[in-house]
Amino acid sequence: MTTKIQVEVAYALPEKQKIVSLEVAEGTVVRDVARQANMTRFFPELDIENAKLGIFGKAVRKPDEQAIKAGERVEIYRELTVDPKKARANRAAKSN
Repeated sequence: MTTKIQVEVAYALPEKQKIVSLEVAEGTVVRDVARQANMTRFFPELDIENAKLGIFGKAVRKPDEQAIKAGERVEIYRELTVDPKKARANRAAKSN
């Protein structure tokens, strides 16, 4: 019998976010967890196969190899629309 563990998958846009809780088999890799969450039903434009993934804010280097642990949250990262340095410069310019 396969042991099941409880995990979450999160994805967010500036105006919308979703967290899905699911049970997966122990030993399931991070990318498979993201696939099983079926986030494309909420975000049809999402490309799970090429998305960068992380666990609790820390990027996972090998999401096709690293197994998830019980209680962890997989985060699906989207591409940045503005360079972070440019965004900080813009905020600083506005506050002056």
